[in-house]
Amino acid sequence: MAMRVGLVDDRYIDLDKLNGIVSGMPNLEIVFSTQSAEEAYEHIKKESVDLLIADIEMPNLSGYELADIIHSHALNISVIFVTGSSGYAVHAFELNVHDYIMKPYPKDRLIKSIEGLIEKSKSAEIAGRLYIKQKNDIHIIQKKDIVFIERSGRSTTIYTKTGPVKTYQTLNELEGELRERDFLRSHRSFIINIHHVKNFSLYAKSSYIVTFEGMGEQAMITKDKVEFLQQHYF
Repeated sequence: MAMRVGLVDDRYIDLDKLNGIVSGMPNLEIVFSTQSAEEAYEHIKKESVDLLIADIEMPNLSGYELADIIHSHALNISVIFVTGSSGYAVHAFELNVHDYIMKPYPKDRLIKSIEGLIEKSKSAEIAGRLYIKQKNDIHIIQKKDIVFIERSGRSTTIYTKTGPVKTYQTLNELEGELRERDFLRSHRSFIINIHHVKNFSLYAKSSYIVTFEGMGEQAMITKDKVEFLQQHYF
């Protein structure tokens, strides 16, 4: 599958250079290419993008602010900064940015960076699987397909986009496997994937019912965890 790339640089000549390099690489698809960071932000909200290559210092919204939005909303988008300013390197590290390339740069510098990211995402795909022990079987589930997990009695049900999977593994064991930012232990009986949540509705004084996109089954979340979500994710 092609890696979907968004490009943003307010200088046309620099954007043109990015377009030339990225369009010349195999298995990359340019989803958008713009001189406006605001426009890039609109694309990120609506379209699926795997990689954003951005200048930092741009009028109104900066590339740094775009990366901050991606990081704070736990969006699964890698960022490469291509910039004339060295002043943001420490912040880029804090935002878990894939690379920080100083202008002017040789074409190979960006190519190597993108190739490195492709390799990294291939190995992350393998790490992005959950191995579920059932009686005599091991069931392999893509973590991103998990909507939520419920513990009931002595068994656990993992609700995925393709249907439920039952296991005797406890929530504590599964929580240890799901260290990604996407997953939250919302309640003593539930782990939820925040990317699939549709809404929270008040159930009792200290808890909410969680409903998910495209699924009738529901989970629970405590009031404390809703506050934690608002503080750390949104």
